[in-house]
Amino acid sequence: MTPEADWLKRWAEYAPSSIAIQSGEDGTAVSYLDLYRQSQRLAAVLRRHFGIHAGDRVACLAQNELEYISLFFAVQRLGAILVPINFRFTVSEVEHIVRDSGAKLLVAQKAFAPTAMALQHVTRLWNFDGEESLCEAVRGADFEAVPFAGAFEDPAMILYTSGTTGFPKGALISNRMMFWNSINTGLRLNLTQNDVVLSFLPLFHTGGWNVLTTPCLHRGARVVLLRKFDADLILDLTERERVTVLFGVPTMMDFMARSPRFRASDLKSVRYAIVGGEPMPLELIDTWEKRGIPIRQGYGLTEFGPNVFSLNQEDSRRKMGSIGFPNFYIDARVVDLEGRDVPAGEVGELVLRGPVAMSGYWQNQKATDEVMREGWLHTGDLVRRDEEGYFFVVGRKKEMFISGGENVYPAEVEKVLRQVESVREVAVIGVPHEKWGECGRAFISVEAGREVAVESLREHCLKHLAKFKVPQQFVIMADLPKTESGKIAKQLLRLV
Repeated sequence: MTPEADWLKRWAEYAPSSIAIQSGEDGTAVSYLDLYRQSQRLAAVLRRHFGIHAGDRVACLAQNELEYISLFFAVQRLGAILVPINFRFTVSEVEHIVRDSGAKLLVAQKAFAPTAMALQHVTRLWNFDGEESLCEAVRGADFEAVPFAGAFEDPAMILYTSGTTGFPKGALISNRMMFWNSINTGLRLNLTQNDVVLSFLPLFHTGGWNVLTTPCLHRGARVVLLRKFDADLILDLTERERVTVLFGVPTMMDFMARSPRFRASDLKSVRYAIVGGEPMPLELIDTWEKRGIPIRQGYGLTEFGPNVFSLNQEDSRRKMGSIGFPNFYIDARVVDLEGRDVPAGEVGELVLRGPVAMSGYWQNQKATDEVMREGWLHTGDLVRRDEEGYFFVVGRKKEMFISGGENVYPAEVEKVLRQVESVREVAVIGVPHEKWGECGRAFISVEAGREVAVESLREHCLKHLAKFKVPQQFVIMADLPKTESGKIAKQLLRLV
């Protein structure tokens, strides 16, 4: 028997009045029964008025809105494929995704109408909000039962990766992938119907959909959706809505910890916070621990999971900096350049196998073959495993540089620099050097009202790192550039 993908139908029967999604800004709440009916209405409208059928792609250019969730389940019901698009993209970037995906329909929020109207490759355009829009259809269309057509192995989404090495590639996210990610997440995070979570990462990002949103909707829990990250609002909502699990990247957790509300808010309902995207500084982990909130460092990527690793909360102090163990139904290895397993303590590339792997890159077999080999997905991330089996991220394979014949892992240098009291953010990249081939360039932002001398940074590194690992150059900046998901954008630093 194929696992059931029509989750809303089940919860509409089991707990029709339970809240499925809720607006963090105005409190509007949608029950599981209403969300099920909304998805049915939208599916009928998409089929009748826009000719959307199984396999068709429906692109969406919108912020995090409750109706966006309804759209996803409507598209999934038809066996079609949702293509979320970064609303901050330029016309040419949006054009690439619309053209590459072959979207039959683009649903665009009024705020992004100028971008949508400038596109050349849109077959049909439907307003997200305003008159005769998707939002009106959610509320006003007559109910019409639409059978669930999404097969288990069918793609439900195409999520385009950041494209740091060229045009973005579309990762195929199947119903199977989301099902097993939900199972893995529920087992490792002990999710139940009573959980309340906040979702504030953008819905064009796998974190917005699949870290907590889809796993919690599979479990019948409540998802409070925010249009954007707002540290103060998140802390207020955590207290008011009795949030049980928090999620964020380190930068977001840092902003929350710096908010005046952090000390004053009642956070006792939070069992733990899960953190991903990049390693969280140990002093920041300690700050949250002192508030009684264990940090469960995790790891994932668009093409696999995304909930792949999790650190047990009882190990949050003893194994600070570790991503823990692979989640259920995931095999993980650490291999050298020849694909051979490396001993404990040595650095190698992380490769993964399991049912949470993407189906491939949309219409890009060459790119698919580069990362998926003999059933294993090659992440490009460098990790090591200690004697107890705990995994630690060392850095990106492509970020590693060679200085004087020695491998240098930026994450290791960044960890040392974060120990300097005045340092707030740090990023290290490799740059050309006449004598050594490459050397490190460190970008530093400091605490407000504080200063740090370059020579003191260099001396600190010399105390804790081999000389070849010490950056030759230090650049002090007010703030380091960020990606949409809150991670430091190293590709932009290379242009500085």
